Amino acid sequence: MFQSLLQGNGMKFRLHAFVVMPDHVHLALSALADDQGPFGMPEIMQGIKGASAHRVNRIMQRKGPVWQEESFDHVPRSYESLEVEVEYIRQNPVRAGLVERAEDYPWFWEEERIK
Repeated sequence: MFQSLLQGNGMKFRLHAFVVMPDHVHLALSALADDQGPFGMPEIMQGIKGASAHRVNRIMQRKGPVWQEESFDHVPRSYESLEVEVEYIRQNPVRAGLVERAEDYPWFWEEERIK
């Protein structure tokens, strides 16, 4: 999943942050656009899930679905609310009891930002 997200970054979406949990993934991303307009969330999620499912199945030497059909979307209305969403994502492993400090969880990624 990590590699699929990073490889897709900048193509149809701009990735702000993500965390890969044992049974789900949290993403903060913005849709990009081409000359036809912005890419839709279903198209973006299909690409992410498809690429990562192919990798998982290849590694595990199996076939079949990896991800559930649904996703839960939330649209931040400002940069400040995006910051809140990124912090929520970062703290998810702490809330789940996987680590005591968010910075100790190895499956979190955040874009580098100019402050």
